[in-house]
Amino acid sequence: MNKNVLLIVNTGTPDRPEVSAVRKFLSEFLNDKRVIDLPWILRKILVNLIIVPFRASRSTRLYRKVWTVNGSPLLVNLNVLAAELSKRLKDKFQVYGAMRYGNPSLKGILRELKDNPPEKIVVFPLYPHYASSTTGSVSELIMNEIQTWSTIPEIIFSGQFYSNPYYVNALLNQIKKYDPGNFDHILFSYHGLPLSHIQRIHPGQTCSSCKCDEYFPDNGTFCYRATCYETTRILAKDLGLSEKKFSTSFQSRLSKNWLGPVTDDTIIKLAGEGVKKILVVAPSFVADCLETIVEINEEYQILFKKEGGEELKVADSLNYNEEWVEAIIKIADI
Repeated sequence: MNKNVLLIVNTGTPDRPEVSAVRKFLSEFLNDKRVIDLPWILRKILVNLIIVPFRASRSTRLYRKVWTVNGSPLLVNLNVLAAELSKRLKDKFQVYGAMRYGNPSLKGILRELKDNPPEKIVVFPLYPHYASSTTGSVSELIMNEIQTWSTIPEIIFSGQFYSNPYYVNALLNQIKKYDPGNFDHILFSYHGLPLSHIQRIHPGQTCSSCKCDEYFPDNGTFCYRATCYETTRILAKDLGLSEKKFSTSFQSRLSKNWLGPVTDDTIIKLAGEGVKKILVVAPSFVADCLETIVEINEEYQILFKKEGGEELKVADSLNYNEEWVEAIIKIADI
């Protein structure tokens, strides 16, 4: 065992694009109390009797659209990213790519390390913006597992990096590959969250009363909405975009009680205003997946053209490009 371990962690994917595998993945994912924050019995009823049975078939069809000969794009990206980091870090760190849900299992990797623990574990959740359901869930699982070890190594959790210059510069250079000046509008689309997750950060305050879409509030450090808008402001400023040239929206909504403005409504609005060419950037997704490949590149493109638009293009995620590999090393300070 190498003395040091780097764990890069993403959300997860089914093992196969088959209903049984997708059902198993969705069940593990949605039964996490940090993902669906309801009392235990209500969560079990909602997830196991309603959501999973009704969503498994549709989700399977979507996974089949993106599946490659090497498997799910999210897993392919994770594996290549881990391999590239291993090349760069050489003998300094043993690198593991893990999924919070599904395989390669974060819990399974930790249990492999238990009998021969390293001196130090650096955890790098691949989420630029903190949310209890993503970074929080990864951190909780790791702490719960490691507290059972006889020998507990040094644990370093690399936090959110929504405004880190290394992440921002890597993303800026990715956006510039698409010549953003040739588009009428740049839409920064982030993964949505239930409003209840946001309001728990600011008890007694509603999202509608928060002005984080205008400026970064003093209490915004762990507010997902605030950090997303801050990423947009930083990118828009560095790209030299005027206020009318860009928007921020949230996609993948599961109910009306999720963050807005929602991306599909924003696309319809832009088309109605005469916008013909949109470049969509998805800063919260550092690896291409269902949400970027199908939801944005296919479903939103169809919607935009139906509403009178001419071209909607999505910028590739950072995936495992060389600058992103270097950025992770610098952000994690390893």
